[in-house]
Amino acid sequence: MRKERDKKDITKIGVISDTHGLFRPEVGAALREASLIIHAGDIGSPLILQQLDNIAPVLTVRGNMDGGEWACKLQKTESIEQNSKLIYVIHDSAGIDLDPAAAKIDVVISGHSHRPSISRHKGILYLNPGSAGPRRFNLAASVAMLYLCEQSVYAEIITLKIK
Repeated sequence: MRKERDKKDITKIGVISDTHGLFRPEVGAALREASLIIHAGDIGSPLILQQLDNIAPVLTVRGNMDGGEWACKLQKTESIEQNSKLIYVIHDSAGIDLDPAAAKIDVVISGHSHRPSISRHKGILYLNPGSAGPRRFNLAASVAMLYLCEQSVYAEIITLKIK
């Protein structure tokens, strides 16, 4: 009975980055259970955001390759609180200009490197979903799922099975 309640208390947030104008159909299947999708920049086209919004509401930041009028409306960083957890989103983690621990941030989400990673430092979860766009550096296309529970946060990288 406890496990059933725990599953209901988990918020699932899809995390994607570096699409560079390419929306892969596999993204929809990978993120279909998400209640929110966070795009960590280098979107490439507003059509990507529209396609993601068909899956779940989208929060996004502007990446270094995002240009044009539509992209100028996007912020370089965003913060959102979900399930009493504070999430900070930035495209390139090298640009963080605050102390996440002092700011009581629970999760830092970034993209830019195209390399998926999950790490913890000073109790903060750092998540980079990798790139869901055109392949670079011989890396597989990937996204991530962030899980927010009452007492913890954790994430998993999802490698997209490209047909």
